Amino acid sequence: MWLAAISSLSSIFVHLLLAALFGAALGLERTLAGKHAGVRTYALVSLGSALFVAISELVIANYTSLGNPMITLDPLRIPSQVVMGIGFLGTGLIIFRESKLSGLTTAAGLWVAAGIGVAAGFGLTLLAGFTTILTLLVFTLLWRFEQKIKPETNGD
Repeated sequence: MWLAAISSLSSIFVHLLLAALFGAALGLERTLAGKHAGVRTYALVSLGSALFVAISELVIANYTSLGNPMITLDPLRIPSQVVMGIGFLGTGLIIFRESKLSGLTTAAGLWVAAGIGVAAGFGLTLLAGFTTILTLLVFTLLWRFEQKIKPETNGD
């Protein structure tokens, strides 16, 4: 019995580690792009999301093992609350100053990092890794594309 518990915990530890690494990869790109939210912020958002998923899975396993039919638990409630919470955090990153909006891409990136953390927390590491790669491509390749098609501004 205790071997199963240790195996379950080690699996969760791997999920947490992967979530932090995937988030850090996104944050590294943001740091290299000179953005405020960087490696630590993205790693923590992704790690925190995975942690909340792990907590919900452990609590559900604990309560369902008690066999009480009156307790109904929904494992998707935690990720839905992560989405709400990260939206609040992202709002703080968006700044509108002098008729210019900034921080929107960083906020969107943090939102994706939260999703990556949720996926890693549920053990969907292939999904989390693929999404990390896609997000890095969006951050880098689409940024270069945007720079080429943006009209030049003359300071007006």
